[in-house]
Amino acid sequence: MKSHPTFEKLRIFAPGPTPVPEGVLAVLAKSPLHHRTKEFIEVLGRVRENLSFVFQTKQPSYVLAASGTGAMEAVIVNLFAAGDEVLTINGGKFGERWGKLATSFGLKPTILNVEWGRAVDPDEIKRTLKANPKIRAVLFQASETSTGVYHPVEAIAKTVRENSDALIIVDAITALGVNDLPMDKWGLDAVVSGSQKALMLPPGLAFLALSERAQEHRKRANIPNFYFNLKAEDKAATTGETAWTPAVSLISGLDLVLLRMKESGLPAIFSYYSKLAEATRRGVKAMGLELFPKDTPSNALTAVLVPPSIPEGKKIVSHLRDRYGITVAGGQDAWKGKMFRLAHLGFYDELDMITILSATELTLRHLGHKCELGKGVGAAEQYFLENNS
Repeated sequence: MKSHPTFEKLRIFAPGPTPVPEGVLAVLAKSPLHHRTKEFIEVLGRVRENLSFVFQTKQPSYVLAASGTGAMEAVIVNLFAAGDEVLTINGGKFGERWGKLATSFGLKPTILNVEWGRAVDPDEIKRTLKANPKIRAVLFQASETSTGVYHPVEAIAKTVRENSDALIIVDAITALGVNDLPMDKWGLDAVVSGSQKALMLPPGLAFLALSERAQEHRKRANIPNFYFNLKAEDKAATTGETAWTPAVSLISGLDLVLLRMKESGLPAIFSYYSKLAEATRRGVKAMGLELFPKDTPSNALTAVLVPPSIPEGKKIVSHLRDRYGITVAGGQDAWKGKMFRLAHLGFYDELDMITILSATELTLRHLGHKCELGKGVGAAEQYFLENNS
């Protein structure tokens, strides 16, 4: 039976879009500023500066009116020439996207396929680079959203630098603001992200930061582009503006989010998400479920295998939605109906994790999985109790 419509609350636990804080919603509800006014230019200036703080770089940041995929495309069309060879790491649905983008714009991708649920082995990257010395860039995910796996970004970057002059390009769409990704310290050349993840906004903004080395690569780029032309963005930035009409309300909301993140400090934020993630994983295991990742799990989301006791795994997602008003993500491609994914990046707290674990327990019991009610919740509560500093 569904909740009474008078009292029904809709809750989202998918890895994007994520919930938006009330204060940010209040900003979004205001009449938008005009994008060529002094007031908005001041907001945009703060946002660009504070984005670089989150990227952990001294280089300028770009804000684009797009989803995170727009920033991925901007990397391709602004850094490469047609026919360039690149290495893409395909360990899931979004790693696959790098290869598709590269092919669409005339690059020649070498695709290193990684079993879903596994993190890429840096030694495999080393062997591929040695066998293909013409490779100009390595493109990969930090957090592979489709599998819940975290790739070893620091080790990958070190391997690439020691064995090649290739650029190191990271999709951090579900990792930025969750995992520690010090762009300058680790020598990352391009990092991209999006608004609807850890930055706690609705979809509509894409973010990009480039190293000095990546900026040099732009000089030989020859792929036709228009909307994602970073030369146009650089020119507009000299007067504090954007090349095209920006998503002004989203940027105003982002201004508040970034100010709060600076107040909290990045180490505290990373520790916070690590705690939410570990409690969720412990809760899931206590229900008798198995995590999908075989290697390091992402702190952005927890991917869970559907138990054998529930033959139709899609019913977990639909029951959570229809009975409790909760949206979670299911599996993709060959894993449809075989896994589900619970998010803990963005505007969540400890009690949110208790809520989704409780609803999951009830759903599993309804669908025939014999788990003890309260066991998953109790495991998470115990972890929070022991790590409440």
